Amino acid sequence: MSPKLRLKVFASRLLRYFFQGLLILAPIGITALTLYWAFITIDNIIPKELIPEDASFNFLKYKGVGFALVLLLIIVVGYLSSSFIIGRIFDLFDHLLERTPFIKYIYTSIKDVFDAFVGEKKKFDHPVLVQIYGVDVWEMGFITQTDVSNLGLEGYMAVYVPHAYAITGKVFMVPKEKVKPLTNVSAGEAMKFAVSGGVTHI
Repeated sequence: MSPKLRLKVFASRLLRYFFQGLLILAPIGITALTLYWAFITIDNIIPKELIPEDASFNFLKYKGVGFALVLLLIIVVGYLSSSFIIGRIFDLFDHLLERTPFIKYIYTSIKDVFDAFVGEKKKFDHPVLVQIYGVDVWEMGFITQTDVSNLGLEGYMAVYVPHAYAITGKVFMVPKEKVKPLTNVSAGEAMKFAVSGGVTHI
């Protein structure tokens, strides 16, 4: 084998090993960076720079304490909301925010999104195939409203179709006969398939 050919084979193998390493390390690295970003963001909710050096609660400056306190606060609020009396107070505060001009649009939108994913009224738990652009073209989506007759569309339903490699999506109003429920696929698998651009196997 000539030196030139040997160098070409070596460069080809080196490039192949690089991409193999990238395939292994990139998902791990991006996941780690995302978790680190979430940790730092939550941990910095407490403004550490405002805490005096000689304060008795100076321990709040340590990294991770703010994160632990936020998690503890969420758990405590969740626990208190399950009690009858405190739960009613939270409900009153909730109704107040839902009726406050301007604030209600922001609050209810954010609340509905969280309810859709983790609340008791989950919306993205009915994966379907839906015909939107043509008879032979199917999109993967989730039923969010089974009846939209209040919009003047009898026999239609609302289907949310997520975009690939993004956290965005579109809502389509389609005839019910153009929606095919996916009974053998879980909501999580369907969402992963749609967001990954169909790369993930289900």
